[in-house]
Amino acid sequence: MVLAAGLGTRMKPLTDDRPKALVTVNGRALVDHVLDRLVAAGVKRAVVNVHAFADMLEAHVRRRTDIEIVISDERPLLMETGGGIRQARPLLGDDPIVVCNIDSVWEEPHGSAIARLAAGYDRSRMPFRLMLASLDQCLGFDGAGDFFMDDAGQLSFRGDAEHAPWAYMGAYIMEPAIIDNEPLEPFSMTRLWRQLAADGRLFGAPLGGYWMHVGDPRARAEAETRVAAAAPNL
Repeated sequence: MVLAAGLGTRMKPLTDDRPKALVTVNGRALVDHVLDRLVAAGVKRAVVNVHAFADMLEAHVRRRTDIEIVISDERPLLMETGGGIRQARPLLGDDPIVVCNIDSVWEEPHGSAIARLAAGYDRSRMPFRLMLASLDQCLGFDGAGDFFMDDAGQLSFRGDAEHAPWAYMGAYIMEPAIIDNEPLEPFSMTRLWRQLAADGRLFGAPLGGYWMHVGDPRARAEAETRVAAAAPNL
């Protein structure tokens, strides 16, 4: 699933006439950067949620011929990261699903990061496996880090620590049934992650490359420079 329904408020004025998903980096829409990564990992079908400039975004993604696109319509109400997946649940099936935000662009010097994320996923004990970027390989991320990760990949939130070495970079694989008992309402997926981390059931994996968080016009400009220079590694 590709989470593409956001308002893109921090990206204004670039989102005055388009959804954030259609803001470009190096001439390619953010949503296409993500779909390209999914296709490279072997994904054949993607559910894309829409809200802001929904008609424009839907028309754009339906032009792709290399991956089947299914639309989850959030025109009436923006459902946030958790609620969006909960609403799309009937479209997602019962196998593990990869979920991606559209504000992340990343380099893959070691091959498909999504394929590696999926290869190390054990659905019997990992409701979620989050892809994480090392803080020394980030652009556009101003936080102090989100997680600590042990040798087994088990995650704990930064909490009161001054810094944590890993940042969540907008992609994960999950067991879809974990969300079946959640209410059909807007909510953040972080709510589930905190519960699972407390139970020792939240896991992560390193991206193994450079992550660009394209959250505002300045970060987008910096990402454009980086992507143009790093094209052979993308």
